Amino acid sequence: MKKTILGLSFLAIISVSIFGWRLLWALGQVNDSSSSLDDATSQEIRDLNNDISGKKDAIEELQKRQEAYKMAIQQKQQEKANLQNQLSIFDNRLSAIEANTMDVKLNIEKTVLEIKRTDLEIMLKEQDIATEKDRIALALGLLYKEGNKSDLEILLTNNSLTDYLNQIEYLKDINSGIKESLGRLKVSHDRLAQDKKDLDLKRLSLVNLEQDLLSKQDQLLAERDSRTLVLEQTKQSESEYQNLLAQVKKEQEVAAADIAYLEKTIRDRLSKTNKLDALDDSAGAFIWPVTKNTITAYFHDPDYPFRNLFEHPAVDIRSPQGSPVKAAAPGYVGRVKFDGSTNYAYVMIIHGDGLATVYGHVSKVYVQEDQYVKQGDLIALSGALPNTPGAGKLTTGAHLHFEVRLNGIPVDPLNYLD
Repeated sequence: MKKTILGLSFLAIISVSIFGWRLLWALGQVNDSSSSLDDATSQEIRDLNNDISGKKDAIEELQKRQEAYKMAIQQKQQEKANLQNQLSIFDNRLSAIEANTMDVKLNIEKTVLEIKRTDLEIMLKEQDIATEKDRIALALGLLYKEGNKSDLEILLTNNSLTDYLNQIEYLKDINSGIKESLGRLKVSHDRLAQDKKDLDLKRLSLVNLEQDLLSKQDQLLAERDSRTLVLEQTKQSESEYQNLLAQVKKEQEVAAADIAYLEKTIRDRLSKTNKLDALDDSAGAFIWPVTKNTITAYFHDPDYPFRNLFEHPAVDIRSPQGSPVKAAAPGYVGRVKFDGSTNYAYVMIIHGDGLATVYGHVSKVYVQEDQYVKQGDLIALSGALPNTPGAGKLTTGAHLHFEVRLNGIPVDPLNYLD
């Protein structure tokens, strides 16, 4: 009888040892079948990290160059307005835009690398999750088989109560191992979900960067055209340039004074006929007067080429010559300044809530003063190409000059456009 018990005890030890080894193997951290693949992928991720780091360094260097160009522009803008300074401003703006364009290109390349890296990291996490699931399933299967033994069967295979209790404790340890494995599985799953969200954001960022790149390339072409136009209009003569600057300054001063005076006069007249009340009730968000496009100069733009003459009181919206110009909001046409010559031409519309809009460099006009227009009505065609009707002096290429005025004072149109 004692030999039988000892035999059973020996078999129990072997059984527990084999069982334990299988469980340890099932819950082990190394998967030999996929380790070489994981190593190769990890190396690829390290290589991508090095490439991304290189792109970041190049972007930082470009940003330093852009800042230097900006400072050079600001310095020239503070100096006396002459042709040499103006050309220097143009050259620095061109260099800044070129650096900015390269900056965007590098950001696109960096984002592409980050997307590839995230894809690889997601693949590794998915492999880890699949492997962890297999291990847990196998461990649970082995534990289930062992757990189906009756207490009597376990007691008979142990030669003492102490061995019996030790095996019960061993099973508890295995349960704890499975619990830890499940915890790792949950962490991996949560990180995978976050990685996929980050990947979607990177892809969206890539689309925006590509659109930004197209805009920068358009801006670069426009800046080159502007420089060429200045040289053509001045014949590279300082006296011609100064004469042109004087004409531009006078043109802008006359237009500003004309708009301010007429707006007040017309608004007073409209208020006496109660027409403004109806406009106040219809006031809302402005629509873009031309198709939403690249803005070539912002409101009070610090980089405006002729800021040493006057602040830019509008936004310049790139628009092909002869594009339809629509009323941004309902109102009454307060002023039509257009005689068919190359002099600066514009349309002013009076709106409710103390607002007015000005549409500059128009090449053709379809409305008359005192006419009521609805939001979106065709009022003119855009212009601004040199030596064309309504272009004015020293234009910088086809665009619409769009102003918004509040109680007679120019304000940023981007705060009103929908």
